Amino acid sequence: MGRVALVTGGSRGIGAAISVALKEAGHTVAATYGGNDEAARKFTDETGIKTYKWSVADYDACAEGIRQVEADLGPVDILVNNAGITRDAPFHKMTPQQWKEVIDTNLTGVFNMTHNLWPGMRERKYGRIITISSVNGQKGQFAQANYSASKAGDIGFSRALAQEGARNNITVNVVAPGYIATDMVMAVPEKVREQIIAQIPVGRLGQPEEIARCVVFLASDDAGFITGSTISANGGQFFS
Repeated sequence: MGRVALVTGGSRGIGAAISVALKEAGHTVAATYGGNDEAARKFTDETGIKTYKWSVADYDACAEGIRQVEADLGPVDILVNNAGITRDAPFHKMTPQQWKEVIDTNLTGVFNMTHNLWPGMRERKYGRIITISSVNGQKGQFAQANYSASKAGDIGFSRALAQEGARNNITVNVVAPGYIATDMVMAVPEKVREQIIAQIPVGRLGQPEEIARCVVFLASDDAGFITGSTISANGGQFFS
């Protein structure tokens, strides 16, 4: 059964792969983006998936944007919290602004989106919420105290909310990717990529489509008995 799915940060990288995979699974998909108008237009032209621009860090913008999506496409039954940023720095050099920007987007943004959709899901007694965390939210990472904290927080948030949503047939789960061959990762120097790959037991980077397949499953009716769980899709880099 096709439903309306909303993917934040859904026009590039892992988010784009998720948006496309959900559409191919029969869902009507809307993708949000934060700033790159050209990339969003290109994505829509290539896929036919509508894009909407707002900052997930802004609660009121989320509320307004969701109202527009639902007016255009219908009630949102599937939310994929994928939008995220990094502001890396060793902790002794990290500024309060770098901390705040990452927490506001990666963690508070998940609250903002989910909180605005939660009442409708409870009323309809159906929902699928999938949040994209990170292997670095599970194990930590040098110079990413802000990012690792936000992504660990996403996992704790999801485990708590899963207990509240269960009786209303709302599942809340997490996918925690390892290092994925997105444009951002592929842009780092080859020697750095080789060092990253050396830490991955399967010996390669993941593909965005591999993360997308995890999301499609968790968004499906077949996954109705799975909630509060984290899928670690990291090639064996970290076990949880």
